[in-house]
This record gives sequence, C-alpha cells and structure tokens, in this order.
Amino acid sequence: MSKSYTYDDAGVNRKQRVESKKQLCILQETYAQSLFGSVLKLPYGNIFQTGQSQYLDLVIEGVGTKVLIAQLLQKYDTIGVDAVAMAVNDVIRSGAKPLAIADNIHAQESNPALVRDWLSGVAKGAIESGCPVTGGEIGDVAEIIKGISQNAGFDMVIASVGMIDKEDIITGENIVSGDPIIGLASSGLHSNGITLARKILFKQWGGKFEPTDIPNGLNREIGLEALEPTKIYVKPLLKLASKVKIKAAVHITGDAYTKFNNLTRASPGIGFKFDHFHPQPVFALLQKTAAELGYCISDEEMFKTFNMGWGFGIIVDKADLDSAMNVLCQTGVETDVIGEITDKQTVEVVYNGKRMFLS
Repeated sequence: MSKSYTYDDAGVNRKQRVESKKQLCILQETYAQSLFGSVLKLPYGNIFQTGQSQYLDLVIEGVGTKVLIAQLLQKYDTIGVDAVAMAVNDVIRSGAKPLAIADNIHAQESNPALVRDWLSGVAKGAIESGCPVTGGEIGDVAEIIKGISQNAGFDMVIASVGMIDKEDIITGENIVSGDPIIGLASSGLHSNGITLARKILFKQWGGKFEPTDIPNGLNREIGLEALEPTKIYVKPLLKLASKVKIKAAVHITGDAYTKFNNLTRASPGIGFKFDHFHPQPVFALLQKTAAELGYCISDEEMFKTFNMGWGFGIIVDKADLDSAMNVLCQTGVETDVIGEITDKQTVEVVYNGKRMFLS
C-alpha cells in the first residue's frame, strides 16, 4: 500500500509555520511609528499611508528552493523573473501599481557570469512589471550559502513597493455568495511547493528523473519544465482595476487554495467553491511519479500545495463578470471562471468528479 506523502513529509511543517506566523503580532508594536496615519490591515498584508489619500504597499519575497533547480540545470537567467513575480504579484493584491524593485542576492561566490544571468532575469521581470530596479545588493557569504553546483550557491530576494489611492484599494470587503471567482492561468509550478516537487521528480533529491529526461506527457526536459518562470500578472490586474471594481485579488502561492480563507477576515461568513481546472501536465506527472516511487500524493494535498493551473484569482460582483472577462481577454492572459463564493464557510474543490474540502 502506498504511503501518503505530503508537504510535511517533504520537510515543510505546515502546523509549525502557522504557529510561527502568530509571532507577527510582535510587529504590531511598530505601527504607531507610521507618520501619516494608521497602518491599514488587508487580507494579504498591510499598507501604510504616505499622505492624505495615498498608500504604499511594500512587499519582500523570495523564490525558496527553486534556486536549487537553477543550480541543477546550471541555468540562471530565468530565476530572477520568479523573484520579481513573487513580489510584484503580491503588491497588486491591494490594487497598488508597483513603483520600484530592489534585489538582494546572497551568493557563495559573486561570479560575474552568474551575476549577469541573475540580473538579466531580474531586469526582464521588472520590464514586464513596468517598473525600474532602483537598488540592490549582492553579498559573498560562502560560510552561509552552499550550492549543489561548485561555487554556485545563492539565495535571491526581491522587494517591491507600490502605490494606491485610498478609494482604489482592493479591501476584500463586501464579498457575497454568488460572486464569481476568475482565474488567471499559471505557467506551471511557479515558485511554490518546490520542496515537494523536487523530492519526487529529481534523482538529485531522491526522486525519479534526471533533469534532462523528458517524461511521458511532457514535451520538454523535466528540468526546464520545473524551472519555467512564474507568470507576472501586473498589467492584466491593473488594466482590469481601471475598468471594473475588484472585490478581491489573490496570488495563488503558498497554501494554494486554502489561501482564499484569508478573505473571510474582511468578509465574514463566506466560503469558496472551485470547479474548473485544467492543470498543466506537470501536476499529473507529480502524482503519477509519486505512485511509482511508492507514495500517494492525494488530490487534497495537491490543492493545498500547488496552483493547479491558476496562478491568480480575482473576485468581482456577478453583474460585472462579463465586463471583467472582456477586459482580461484583451490582455492576452488565459482567463476563465473557476468558481464562486458560497455561504458555507468552507473551501470546496470539485476535481475529476470528486468533491473535497480543504482545511
């Protein structure tokens, strides 16, 4: 009988992370230092006032263990796109327009060729996001950072700041049963759940494939599939926000579809039903390969860990759905209605004829 395999088994302790996040309350003591008014708490972070009606949204994000896949392939010119995407896709959840980016790279060794490739990805992501890279730092910290490729270890973090007028803030409020949830397609794994994916897919970490293998169902090497950069949603979201009232915007990353539960802070009593998925083949490959290795990654675990084909979720009023879809259609991003708001206070997923509830 196959052994159940979860994110916890891969080395990411979800319960401990929940407890750790409770310590964020310590930082509330600093809110009184805000110069222009109180810090505004939103479902996915906080924004702060810089004047009578303007707010800034400051986010700092990284790409986690996806840097190890870049090292495995010795391909470093895309990982910067991931780092930018993780930050700017978080900034736009409030409706803010990213204004600038700064990078911080801790390296085993700041080899000029690696630095060129790292920064080329950062620049590409910044251009796609419509904002400049105004600062950054690269530190040589060989005693801290060790790589799987000789002298190529690194960690990459990006900060982004965005600006939003008070009347345009996406607050997550006034969501009601029947509101549609619009999905914006992902490009694959993105930068989440990589710890689990690595340990199933790659021999380097106990999995099945060499990075140059092309498994059945894929049309390219598994290493390139896993390294595909995270999609950036800045321009589609901002274009939609200029035309239609957005009730909520969700970057589907860590904790995947359970992350929608954060919206109940602003709109209590609501739930979520998702019933439209056509995930990229890499997700089915993950489950199939796990089974071949004697493990079982359940559908529930997949939806708690991975984006399953949709990298961003947008909630609008039912009356605005057609207008929203027309606007998004013009942006070139693949878009569809993936579910709706319910009054059941649960996260329900219907997939392959099976109904499941995520906790």
